Amino acid sequence: MSNDQTARSGRPSAKTIATVVALPIALLAGFGFFQAMRPPAEPAPEPSVAAGPQVMPTTPVTMDAPALTERQATVCRALLSQLPDQVRELPRRAVTAGHEQNAAYGEPALTLACGGPSPSYPPTDDVYTLDGVCWHKGDGAWTTVDREVPVRVTVPAAYDPAGQWVINFSKTLIATVPHAERIPPGCGTRA
Repeated sequence: MSNDQTARSGRPSAKTIATVVALPIALLAGFGFFQAMRPPAEPAPEPSVAAGPQVMPTTPVTMDAPALTERQATVCRALLSQLPDQVRELPRRAVTAGHEQNAAYGEPALTLACGGPSPSYPPTDDVYTLDGVCWHKGDGAWTTVDREVPVRVTVPAAYDPAGQWVINFSKTLIATVPHAERIPPGCGTRA
């Protein structure tokens, strides 16, 4: 039987069958080759603390409001008036007391308290200059040690590393809270 007779009989020729079988196999092999030669994909970034939709509590953050001198109150009002509405992805929240000296962000709440006592720490403790502001880290909080009025920032463990959160306040502190008369050793120069 010739090829003409096979074509007329309605059955596919051997060439046609070979082509129909070989073509998908060749396409799959080519796809597999290109997938194998493609550079590896970058790992997906770790989600941030506030990644995805979150429900932000509507209740104010509980904070104490120590009595301030007139000068401290003036400085704290200046600072609070310039704080951002958001720190990274953490929105600002209401506080229970000291609206002109306290601020809170996110859940769990990162808090900032202006005024109160100056930190007491051994002279051998480390101090950290973060973007021009000198901080002491202790008791779960970071407190300025080179400012006329101390400012204390409490960073929950969920926001590690804490110093990377504290630094967000440095520029506002430099602009609104004057230097202390005496700057502790290790704090560098005045900003």
